[in-house]
Amino acid sequence: MTLTDFFAAYPMLLVAISLVFGLLVGSFLNVVIYRLPLMMQAEWTQQCSELLEIENPSKPSETTPSFNLAVPNSHCPKCKHEISALENIPVFSWLFLGGKCRHCQESISARYPVMEACTGIITALVVFQFGFSWLTLAVLFLSWSLIVLTMIDFDHQLLPDDITLPLLWLGLIVNSMGMITSLEEAVWGAIAGYAILWGVYWLFKLVTGKEGMGYGDFKLLAALGAWMGWQALPMIILLSSFVGAVVGLSLIVIKGRDKNIPIPFGPYLASAGFLALLWGSEISEFYYSLVL
Repeated sequence: MTLTDFFAAYPMLLVAISLVFGLLVGSFLNVVIYRLPLMMQAEWTQQCSELLEIENPSKPSETTPSFNLAVPNSHCPKCKHEISALENIPVFSWLFLGGKCRHCQESISARYPVMEACTGIITALVVFQFGFSWLTLAVLFLSWSLIVLTMIDFDHQLLPDDITLPLLWLGLIVNSMGMITSLEEAVWGAIAGYAILWGVYWLFKLVTGKEGMGYGDFKLLAALGAWMGWQALPMIILLSSFVGAVVGLSLIVIKGRDKNIPIPFGPYLASAGFLALLWGSEISEFYYSLVL
């Protein structure tokens, strides 16, 4: 019996394994979400200093510890206590420690276990939907990337090219093998995804004199088009616009948020793309059942 046959016979075992693996991936995604923007900021500062020919006060020296996705090890921001492997078990360590640092009792944000749990659930959903296949692996990479983009955009209103551009190319590579759609439809999906939001951006700017979204949003929709083809773009745009409008109005009405404060659009694009990928046909059928 091959591994594929084994998991076909016991699909819930595969889902359970995927859930645990997703929790571990979620722990790493927390690191990426926190550190990648800081790494990009340090790189931009260095480039600006070189362009202006001024000394960069934050330039790392030979004695400065390295800072990237691998080092330094995770530690408490207050007391600098290095978190051990037993203290870094996704979700369970946070619950066991009562949401506090074991060394200094400083509170640890609940966001970390929530992100780990969400990543675990999303991983299990993808595996349940697509089974044990190469397509599942590709969709998992897309899903994890969308999680990172969502949280970074929430925090910094930034969609890093380091993620969106490789995601676009990977979508084209995946569809060169016909995994989700044809390569032709993927190419036109990438072109149309970028062009549509680029056109909306300039139309809004010409009418209002303001920038309604960033270029990262264009690239993210282009990446989603490369993965799912141009046919999926209307659904993604409608879903993301609807959810974004509801959330935006809720923040203004319920919390009294200033309507001039920008709201990141990337999280809604990412969520809509994920929903369209997993349940696009079901959503379409439900929509047509309402209007026909």
